[in-house]
Amino acid sequence: MTTAPALARRLGLTDAVAIGLGAMIGAGVFSAFAPAAQAAGSWLLAGLAIAAVVAYCNATASAQLAAVHTTSGGTYAYGRAELGAWWGYAAGWCFVIGKLASCAAMAMTFAAYAAPAGWERPIAIAAVTALVGVNLLGVTRTALAAKLIVVVALLALGIAVAAGTIAPAASDGAFSTDLPAGAWGLLQSAGLLFFAFAGYARIATMGEEVRDPARIIPRAITIAFLAALAVYAAVGAGLLHALGAAGTAASDAPLSDAVAAVGWAWAEPVVRIGASAASLGALLALIAGIGRTGLAMAREHDLPAPLAAIHPRFHVPHRMELAVGAIVIAVVAFADLRGAIGFSSFGVLLYYLIANLAAFRQAAAVRRYPRWMQAAGAAGCLALAFTLPWQSVAAGTAVLAIGLAARALRIGIERSRASR
Repeated sequence: MTTAPALARRLGLTDAVAIGLGAMIGAGVFSAFAPAAQAAGSWLLAGLAIAAVVAYCNATASAQLAAVHTTSGGTYAYGRAELGAWWGYAAGWCFVIGKLASCAAMAMTFAAYAAPAGWERPIAIAAVTALVGVNLLGVTRTALAAKLIVVVALLALGIAVAAGTIAPAASDGAFSTDLPAGAWGLLQSAGLLFFAFAGYARIATMGEEVRDPARIIPRAITIAFLAALAVYAAVGAGLLHALGAAGTAASDAPLSDAVAAVGWAWAEPVVRIGASAASLGALLALIAGIGRTGLAMAREHDLPAPLAAIHPRFHVPHRMELAVGAIVIAVVAFADLRGAIGFSSFGVLLYYLIANLAAFRQAAAVRRYPRWMQAAGAAGCLALAFTLPWQSVAAGTAVLAIGLAARALRIGIERSRASR
């Protein structure tokens, strides 16, 4: 009798932190600050603070759930266990559609910094293809690549923050009490910046590949979150000083512009390399996270069952990761970067809404954090989700409805066949 291939527990605390930090650093620093500044103006850091509070509540909910449910799938698995199959499916579907958009955004961010003019989409497609290949070689390769990428990205960010700090103050660098779009714009800014924090989900979705997950996953989530928050605060302050709110909002590459403002021509290529590395790190972790959530959904037939296959040698969900790569390549061919960020944020905020509800239901014996934190996280997710640009809300709602209708149709067909 042969045993079916399974995921292997190979990741330690450092590996898990690197994967989570790699996902967050690339997602936020190089793509979310410009649209967030457009919405909040000089209140950008206030928007970051709101996003951080909501994200921390979500992170603690994920940590509490991951300590009990040590399996792959993240909130898809937690929602099924604590709330029921439909809640789990909704979480998994929101995660998959939101993170597919995130993959496209990261591939396009990489190409914006690394590709010659006119070659952005082909280079983005090549990056997706290469990183799917890295993930297919096994989770330890994914963790090693994430560590190297995080080191390069943090070096470049350190240079950019130093440049932004010593640059001459922008003409509108002083804080203004004026909110360009009122309180609504401030919340929209927070919703867009929330995109930057969602990387800690990569750690929770890999519960079957972490050694001693009940101990390591909660610690890794907290460490990665706090480290990313410190980086974001420093970068945001530097950008507002060097470029001002209007300059940050108008820039396609604000960190490169901050370096240019101080006259460090030698540093601009370094920042571009760091941006490219950070975007690749985020893309690498995203592909791994979607692969594990998709694996869990396929095991329960919420995605096609053949996608649940695990490679006998490399112990990865190879079919699911190949499917992710194919879909992301198709999206990259047609997508818009800012639209992808908004769509991703909407899906991921609904995903964490369900995570908070699931953690709220957990019994006192396994509780690590008070229930009010999950209540605050759920309320924050709803508020930020529905203050995103209306196009993102409309598209996200429509795609969620399509996914729920598809599951209802599948269940109806299965019941009809069973009754014959």
